[in-house]
Amino acid sequence: MPIAAPARPEIDRLRHKTVAAAVADSLRQQILNGDLPPGVQLRQDAVAEEFGISRIPVREALLQLEASNLVKIMPHRGAVVTGISLEELEDIFALRIQLEPQLLVLSAPHLTQADFRALRDISSTYSDALGTGQVLRWGELNRRFHLDLLQHADRPRSLSILSGLLQDCDRPMRLQLSTSVEMARAEQEHAQILDLCEARKIDEAARFLCAHVEHVRTSLLAIYRQGLAVA
Repeated sequence: MPIAAPARPEIDRLRHKTVAAAVADSLRQQILNGDLPPGVQLRQDAVAEEFGISRIPVREALLQLEASNLVKIMPHRGAVVTGISLEELEDIFALRIQLEPQLLVLSAPHLTQADFRALRDISSTYSDALGTGQVLRWGELNRRFHLDLLQHADRPRSLSILSGLLQDCDRPMRLQLSTSVEMARAEQEHAQILDLCEARKIDEAARFLCAHVEHVRTSLLAIYRQGLAVA
């Protein structure tokens, strides 16, 4: 029996979903690379005109970006590109410093050799992205490294919270990684954390991870207080 073709409304829904994902990806890249800075309004009609599409997929795209905390949809203003305040940044890093070492103590004893190979691959790709200026990949690869390091903690709610915190750190961390010294330090510290975990020096690894996150926090707060942050 031949398979019935999807009904027209279903085809339209799938087309809108595909277009929405493409629009969301384009806007996400513009936000992350600074072409759309915090405070910029993204009105549905203007975005639809720019992409030559209807407002329906634009609305879906903006909802996707809001779910990622990249925009905030406001009455009568449309979507506004978000930023992170000094107070929010302090809160984010206070939570990371509290969560990550605890999760590492739970996860590290269960990391396998296959896990370590995968983590070193991520770390190597991250180093390549830093060295070649692939700015849009920095946050994604850093997030993957930290979350995969903690994957065996068996704390899904904590990991979900941490994933959101790491995503919020994406744009600010580009400021912190803007010098070759900070890039080299990030690479070295990721490698040191892996070495300590593989040697089963778990408590030392947890302390080192805490110091790693604390350094990023201190560097970023200094940048913010100097008024240089645009995240």
